[in-house]
Amino acid sequence: MDQEKVAKEIVALVGGKENIAHVTHCMTRLRFNLHDDQLADKEGLEKTKGVMGTMKSGGQFQVIIGNDVAQVYKEIMKSTDIAAKIQGKEKGLQKKQNPISAIFDVIAGVFTPILPAIAGAGMIKGLLSLAATFGWMSPEDSTYQILNAIGDGAFYFLPLILAFSAANKFGNNPFVAVAVAAAVLHPQLTALLGTGQSTSFMGIPVTAVTYASSVIPIVITIWLASYVEKFIDNLIHKSMKLILVPMLTLLIVVPLMLIAIGPIGTIIGNGLASGIIALFDHAGLFAGVLLGGTMSLIIITGMHYALIPIMIGSVAQLGYDYILPIMFVANLAQAGAAFGVFLKSRNKEFKSIAMSTSITATMGITEPAMYGVNMRLKKPFVAALIGGAVSGAFISLFKTKAYIVGGNAGLPGLPILVGETFWYAIIGLIIAFIVGAVMTYILGFIDIPTNEAQEESKETEEFIGLEKEVTTENKLVQNEQICSPIAGVVHPLQAVSDPTFSREIMGKGLAIEPAEGRVVSPVNGTVVSIFNTKHAIGLISDAGAEVLIHIGIDTVKLGGKHFTAHVETGQQVKVGELLIEFDLQEIRQAGFETITPVIITNTDQYPEIEPSSLAEVKEKELLLTLRV
Repeated sequence: MDQEKVAKEIVALVGGKENIAHVTHCMTRLRFNLHDDQLADKEGLEKTKGVMGTMKSGGQFQVIIGNDVAQVYKEIMKSTDIAAKIQGKEKGLQKKQNPISAIFDVIAGVFTPILPAIAGAGMIKGLLSLAATFGWMSPEDSTYQILNAIGDGAFYFLPLILAFSAANKFGNNPFVAVAVAAAVLHPQLTALLGTGQSTSFMGIPVTAVTYASSVIPIVITIWLASYVEKFIDNLIHKSMKLILVPMLTLLIVVPLMLIAIGPIGTIIGNGLASGIIALFDHAGLFAGVLLGGTMSLIIITGMHYALIPIMIGSVAQLGYDYILPIMFVANLAQAGAAFGVFLKSRNKEFKSIAMSTSITATMGITEPAMYGVNMRLKKPFVAALIGGAVSGAFISLFKTKAYIVGGNAGLPGLPILVGETFWYAIIGLIIAFIVGAVMTYILGFIDIPTNEAQEESKETEEFIGLEKEVTTENKLVQNEQICSPIAGVVHPLQAVSDPTFSREIMGKGLAIEPAEGRVVSPVNGTVVSIFNTKHAIGLISDAGAEVLIHIGIDTVKLGGKHFTAHVETGQQVKVGELLIEFDLQEIRQAGFETITPVIITNTDQYPEIEPSSLAEVKEKELLLTLRV
């Protein structure tokens, strides 16, 4: 991939750098806040080499790149002045959002940047848990305790990390925000609040709340601090801003957090965590089916960011979480569905893509498989949802838990599942993968031709659409003779100017330069597709041959002018029955070639396709012999 070229194309297609208010990236996606989403060329982006897809979620326009996203992001920042333009201007996002989108945007903006720290620390804790479980290391050992502190630090001091990230999102001073979090984590204050005895600040009661590992209180506090800081900044003379603005912000915000925001935020966080626990404890099977079957949809919409505070709060409060294992099985179901595509697809290039994205999805990076394979083919995505629901039912039945929040929801993240329910988690992952793959194979999908075909001809998408409609899966074909649908001079496909045909990308066959403007049926069978422009028709014979007849080259541009169809989709036809009439002279005078390819689109089902040796043919004369 030419990352510099891809970066420049993406910037142009999202409406140019002037349309970009902010851009960041996660593991696989570029996340744009655009001034006007309508200026983004979604179709053009999805056709760009290196782009797997696009979506809009949580007020962001997202471009899915895959594993190269970080490099593409760097090229975007390096080759433009976007970094300078957006530095410190989160408040410049002038586009109004509905409240739900705004909330998701805030959650994504605050929590996405901290995930590497949480993931790294979580993996250390997971590996330590694994080492203790198998007796490789004793918890009393000093090495274990040091490593445990390294892994636990990010979680214990999570309010500090969140304060910095939230300040960057809300636009206030990040170091003052960290000072707010540091105050409520101070050992003296922690000891005072940890006694459980009533205490007060200037006569106002202060609720005993422990802020270590808390999530919601600090985010709400820093959001409020952003307004307090700006208000004070507008009042203070510039000569005194450096001292008075941070001092007054701390004196106002920290007590307010201790008196009101902290207790309320803690109640909200604990309530959400307890609610999820209660749901799984009392309606486990239903909860597993519901969450497992919809988790991929939740991720697509960006709503999974709303679950992060709940998961972190659950682990902090109870020591375990039920939601993260559901994310694991949803990801493995997507991996299984992509593997099912690999097994079933006949397209060698696409098989390779399906296999590689399946492996990536098992590693917890599902976007390439989800957007590049499963959603592209539709039915495999449904199969993945089924796999997630079935496995979700299993793991919820056995109350499978994650004991750490961190890492990714894939095989590298398995240490976070280590505990009393670990083996149920492993079985659940296997179930998700197998069900996703098997359901993909059973449901089937309409295969696609190679990317080479899409790049070689402007009409390729049109041909792909027809081939998809013509294709029938697993039909038992027989030896068959295909008659000529047109009277005229016979040419090999290599004589056709369009490489889609001349390279036999669509399949083997012959081309005919028509002597008259008629197309008749070359087989006894069914019309399975006829373009609304009437320049092409697809049939399937009673013996299983799939035939595409394309009248002329680029004649789709005529919009149906000079063509008359005499049949419709689903109609049964006999050899020699009139299908289409067209005006040869008018088409040629309009500047279009009239050479007509006759293609067997399921060529791979016939070991031998023998062309006619005739230089000229009449209607209903032998054109091709198909042997199985």
